[in-house]
Amino acid sequence: MEFPDQDSVKGTFGVSALKTYLIVALTLASTLLSGAITEADAKAPEKYRVKMETTKGTFYIDVTRKWSPNGADRFYELVNSGFYNDCAFFRVIDGFMAQVGINGTPATQAKWRDQTFQDDPVAKPNLRGYVSFAKTGAPHSRTTQFFINFGDNRRLDGYGFAPFGAISHKEMKVVDALYSGYGECAPSGRGPSQQRMQLEGNRYLKQDFPRLDYITKASVLQR
Repeated sequence: MEFPDQDSVKGTFGVSALKTYLIVALTLASTLLSGAITEADAKAPEKYRVKMETTKGTFYIDVTRKWSPNGADRFYELVNSGFYNDCAFFRVIDGFMAQVGINGTPATQAKWRDQTFQDDPVAKPNLRGYVSFAKTGAPHSRTTQFFINFGDNRRLDGYGFAPFGAISHKEMKVVDALYSGYGECAPSGRGPSQQRMQLEGNRYLKQDFPRLDYITKASVLQR
């Protein structure tokens, strides 16, 4: 399978694309084999705002359902369930994106890990401040992880990464401040192992990656 990488997105690292800086929502092999798909339990409003309180400050994601209906519905469900509270920004790459969405409690993560949902057509580009769900190279592989674009990542559009919301230019200053010193995840980089995060949760992150930033609370606001 082929995936977009950081070099191709930024266009500044020459022709080599051996490292796959993949925006991946890591799932167990059984998920990939079964292709299990579940729909969000409740349809989200056509537009809603999510308040993200983090260890670096507060920002807001304005969600527009028509951009990515299935993505907006799943995000609405996850936020309302409290899933994103105490989730780490475990993959922050300067100039590329900040990724979050593995729950810090392994038992909670296990309940959602295989809950994939249908792809959406890409209606908006992956530009600075736009928010998309992560996915593997397999169809309909989105689950809980999402990323925030730091720059112009329109090359991701062709791989099916469909933005469902956006952050204002002013509030992107909070996202820009997220700790990025660990960089790419293991094994390509020296950042956290997504597999260990799935199994060990925030205990592993707090011990081995103490400088990571977190969503402390996510909540849906009335608009």
